[in-house]
Amino acid sequence: MDVFLGLGSIGLALVAWVFPVVNLARRKKSENKSWIAFSIISVSACAITLFIQIVSLDHRVDIEDWSALMDTTNALVFVSSVYLFITLALNLITFLVYSIIQKPKHT
Repeated sequence: MDVFLGLGSIGLALVAWVFPVVNLARRKKSENKSWIAFSIISVSACAITLFIQIVSLDHRVDIEDWSALMDTTNALVFVSSVYLFITLALNLITFLVYSIIQKPKHT
């Protein structure tokens, strides 16, 4: 179970970081209206990844693996914090680029 949770968490973390980068790479293309959907997918992937981490912790509590909890909790908190900060920062940059910096052209 832990292997699948770990792989799912890593996969969703990559999704959460790749989608804003794709948004920023596509900003030069005219009429990129999918940036909001990509940002929503990114933040959702981040939320699901953090939920997977909570489920993993709950599983360790259920099986009473206290040594694993004590060994991994500090690292989990640090990595989750960095992951959340980077995801939010990438999506904030995307928002700023599309809504403030890149003003809509009026014809």
